[in-house]
Amino acid sequence: MGFKCGIVGLPNVGKSTIFNAITNAGAESANYPFCTIDPNVGMVNVPDKRLDKLVAAYKPRSIVPAVTQFVDIAGLVKGAAQGEGLGNQFLTHIRECEAIMEVVRCFEDENIIHVLENIDPLRDVEIIETELILKDLESVEKRLSQEQKNARIGTAKAKDRLFACEQLAKYLGEGKVARNFLSGAAFSEPQKEAAGEIIFELALLTAKPIFYCANVSENEVLTGNAHTEKLTAYAKERGQDVVIICGKIEEELSELEAAEKAEFLNDLGMAESGLDQVVHKGYSILGLRTFFTAGEKEVRAWTFHKGWKAPACAGVIHTDFEKGFIRAETLGYADFEKYGSLNAAKDAGHLRTEGKEYEVQDGDIMLFLFNS
Repeated sequence: MGFKCGIVGLPNVGKSTIFNAITNAGAESANYPFCTIDPNVGMVNVPDKRLDKLVAAYKPRSIVPAVTQFVDIAGLVKGAAQGEGLGNQFLTHIRECEAIMEVVRCFEDENIIHVLENIDPLRDVEIIETELILKDLESVEKRLSQEQKNARIGTAKAKDRLFACEQLAKYLGEGKVARNFLSGAAFSEPQKEAAGEIIFELALLTAKPIFYCANVSENEVLTGNAHTEKLTAYAKERGQDVVIICGKIEEELSELEAAEKAEFLNDLGMAESGLDQVVHKGYSILGLRTFFTAGEKEVRAWTFHKGWKAPACAGVIHTDFEKGFIRAETLGYADFEKYGSLNAAKDAGHLRTEGKEYEVQDGDIMLFLFNS
């Protein structure tokens, strides 16, 4: 599994068009608000040229790429947190996602209605952010009454949790996002730990990493425009990223075979598709990496978090692998690419034996040995 990404945005910004294109899931897409009534879910393979080269070398019977799940959530409007439009019920679906991609309309087209009648990406972003904050505030205020009851017991832990919850409610009430809460508050270590627990338990929406997907017209996908410049500057100030994508181009790409797709991208002067950019951006902001297992039976890509050690990565395959971990036979991808096969790299002395303290690197080809 790669990661689960929620797609949010105002109505008619191109969310469902982009979702359809990157997942081929066939979600309804039309020129009127609230076209998406139920959240659509689609799975896409994580594009990885390293996997392709391993497949070419091993010619396995089975190929299993990493996958990313996208959840297309009904268009939000101002007042969604209070139940306006279709918003309130769908905001809960974002809680299950690890990251959020906000589609922002950055194209002009008088034939496609904007719910607020004109194009203003910063206004749109701020509306969505406000609705997410209000939904989080609602969750924290509900939890606050429970923490007040618990604090009456008098344990230090309970009092720390109450203090953290009170401060978090105040912070959100000031229009600030939860992801900045711990870095902007003066807490003791126990209070900081309590705050982190509450944020995790409530799966607060504004604590999740977010990036923006600027939807532009075909002739602006390489250059951007005044709208994308404003959005990029806004995101940069907040330490966030922008991917520029054209929903119409992605629709065309989704209907092509691999060779035709490569030729089409080349003709457009694009190094990679919008899908590739979106998935790679999600991996980047979540600190995700890939290791591989490879043989004649199967070549498979596995997702792990940067900094994980060998036993934890073994556990991605099966919990028994982590419990009974002995060692890992490891080949760096660069060495595989240089020598063309595991055996050739082994003969050259580049196949390594790594123990429990080895920090797995992106692209490593692993064979785990364990006690059953």
